[in-house]
Amino acid sequence: MSAKSNACIAGIYEHPLRVAPNHTVAQLHAEVARGALLDAGLSLNDVDGYFCAGDAPGMGPVSMVDYLGLKKVSYLDSTDIGGASYLAHVSHAARAIAQGQCKVALITLAGRPKSEGSSGTQVRSQHASAPDFAFEKPYSPAPLNTYAMCAMRHMFEFGTTSEQLAWIKVAASAHAQHNPHALLREVLTVEDVLSSPMIADPLHRADCCVVTDSGGAVIVVHPDIAKSLKRPVVQMLGAAESAKGQMGGKVDLTYSGVAWTGPRAFAEAGITPKQIRYASIYDSFTITVLIQLEDLGFCKKGEGGRFVEYGQLIAGKGSLAFNTDGGGLCNNHPANRGGLTKIIEAVRQLRGEAHPAVQIPNLEFALASGIGGALGTRHGAATLIMGRVS
Repeated sequence: MSAKSNACIAGIYEHPLRVAPNHTVAQLHAEVARGALLDAGLSLNDVDGYFCAGDAPGMGPVSMVDYLGLKKVSYLDSTDIGGASYLAHVSHAARAIAQGQCKVALITLAGRPKSEGSSGTQVRSQHASAPDFAFEKPYSPAPLNTYAMCAMRHMFEFGTTSEQLAWIKVAASAHAQHNPHALLREVLTVEDVLSSPMIADPLHRADCCVVTDSGGAVIVVHPDIAKSLKRPVVQMLGAAESAKGQMGGKVDLTYSGVAWTGPRAFAEAGITPKQIRYASIYDSFTITVLIQLEDLGFCKKGEGGRFVEYGQLIAGKGSLAFNTDGGGLCNNHPANRGGLTKIIEAVRQLRGEAHPAVQIPNLEFALASGIGGALGTRHGAATLIMGRVS
């Protein structure tokens, strides 16, 4: 069932804290839920659909519905595809609303990796029953070294350079300077990125995302409810999700699952990449951005390096602005899962509520893209296309 015209995003909220030593994870979920509902002009009593992923404590939606005091919930979804989960949740909420299963859906994300000592680059724990455990665990795959492997392969195949990757971080920092809540607000140069310590060749420390406590929430509602609220209406136009794995050893490290979700989302929305002037691109590492830009059709495969260099992703400079809040590279990567914050900044842009220095004028469409897992092993992928209703 198409998501088109079936639902609207009515409320958003991003927690202002980046370090929250005195909060529980459940408390962060509750605070972002309250913030998004206030933004929409709704209350907990209006919520009849609840969505969360693996960051939610306890029994996920069961525990959180009880903790939040939600009394009218008739639809639950705990889909977990890593950082892409929340983009998938918006799509699932739109379809649930279209089927009459709920009218007001609450989606929350929260975590405390900064306070709990999770660096985001450690070897991920793998249960011995996981099908990949026996084959991969001996080689100690971690997000950082597997993403570095993808970057190295892209460089080998297409001549992409570290300087070109650095321009992605430079653009993120140019935007983050205008965000008072961003963890890193210093404007960087290409030289700054390349002079930062090498962490996993060819990725430098500055090629990596921040690690933060924080959270965010999104409210998805029936169009009739959206019209009754005193907020700009952002409509769902297209969505898709998928997963990419090792494919029996025939894996190509130079593309992501977004190569499948992007075209499907654009087809459902009935628009093309050329009509997108703002995109929220999942940015766990600089290479994550470059590969998704190619997969989404903003440039041809192998041309991502040339597409991003010389500040072309900075608002007001190139044809496409990305992550005008500073993104995961500079602003916020709550629970090591940055998909929900990508939706939030896209909605801000469509509402005209981004910082004036980075607001894209007269924006009609926006895209949010997410990756969850590891680019070099297996990951979930999701793409959302949204539009402003005049």
